[in-house]
Amino acid sequence: MKRRLRLGVVGCGEIARYTALLARFVPRLVLSACCDHNDEKAHRFARQFRIPLAFTEVEEMLETAGLDAVYLALPHHLHAGMIRRAVEAGKAVLVEKPLTRTLSEGVALVNWLAGQNAKVGVNYQYRYDAAAYRLAQAVRAGELGRVFSIRINVAWRRDESYFRSAAWHSRLDQAGGGTLITQASHFLDLALWALGEEAQEAAGWTATPRFDVEVETLAEAILQTEGGTLISLTSTMAAAVEEAVRIEVYGERGQAVYTDLPLPRLHVRGVRLGRHPLPVAGLHALQRSLRGFVNWVLDDQPYLIPAEGALVVLAAVEAVYRSAQSGRRELVEKIRIAR
Repeated sequence: MKRRLRLGVVGCGEIARYTALLARFVPRLVLSACCDHNDEKAHRFARQFRIPLAFTEVEEMLETAGLDAVYLALPHHLHAGMIRRAVEAGKAVLVEKPLTRTLSEGVALVNWLAGQNAKVGVNYQYRYDAAAYRLAQAVRAGELGRVFSIRINVAWRRDESYFRSAAWHSRLDQAGGGTLITQASHFLDLALWALGEEAQEAAGWTATPRFDVEVETLAEAILQTEGGTLISLTSTMAAAVEEAVRIEVYGERGQAVYTDLPLPRLHVRGVRLGRHPLPVAGLHALQRSLRGFVNWVLDDQPYLIPAEGALVVLAAVEAVYRSAQSGRRELVEKIRIAR
């Protein structure tokens, strides 16, 4: 058994900085290398987080850095190709959400991965949030009874620097979308995972208040799952004042409300939920996600979001975007994976 997982970071932007900071508190994880096409950025990142090797070419890092795995914090349109390159080099992969920019790319990738001996996980880190995990497990265990409604509100605020520092965020061909795919997909993933169902039909609306960009900064959606649960979703990055994320789950026996600020909390009425402890310890969801990935690669303990598990939310997101364009309800594409 390997004692430590040697991880390389690809893409030295804002989210990678958070990940590198929390990686210091993950047992058996060592940041061995980093890579960015901008040489100054790569070396500054290496100095800041005491990473011994910095690269501007991914192939060189994969061939020479002695890595076990890579963490990808890249524009969405680069995910599919970079995952393939890392897997072909014999590395495990943890990629920032979404798995890929489009569902078709994701399905093709997962089908390709079926023929590889590789572990690829997607960092939908809220599955490792203690309160969110407890909510999801309670729903899966039927403790709220049949769930008939879930309401999700994501009122976040971004300023011009969000697009200025990473211009790909503003481009539809690179990001695939805006607040829905980049931010709200975290919580839609959580809802669908909790239900253990795929979305079946979607109605959606998008707009772009406050910014002159190609992607939406406001999205509204209603989705119906295979089991008949209605999920209503509002997400924005244009809020005047940022608010806590709120997920309300209404079941036949009781209801539960998750909020993430100032700390993640779960308020329950009508029933008493089980404890449902997380499979890994830690103080922060991202830290736990990293620890879960390490345990998966080194010890073969299941990671909560393998690549195939991230397709369900991607299919739902695409249906909402199609609905926003067509002005009518859209069926969610069924996911077909080769077995």
